[in-house]
Amino acid sequence: MNYQLSWETAPGLGGLRCEGFRAVAVARPETLTGVAVECPGETEARAVVQALEDHFARKRFSNTAAAFEAVKSFVLEWTAGQRM
Repeated sequence: MNYQLSWETAPGLGGLRCEGFRAVAVARPETLTGVAVECPGETEARAVVQALEDHFARKRFSNTAAAFEAVKSFVLEWTAGQRM
């Protein structure tokens, strides 16, 4: 099942922070300007969201593009590691 990921990018001390991650099941993910992940079910999608929340809790970014690329890279690496 495909899940579209979304989150808030908010100002914080030391730069922008990512928070409020969500995964919504979709028939056709939007990967050109969004981040999507394929998971067997909702339990696995919740695990991705929790991993994102944990990983990005203390990270700060200088701009939204850097934050987006960091989330996208993390999701690609995390899902690759889960398939091994």
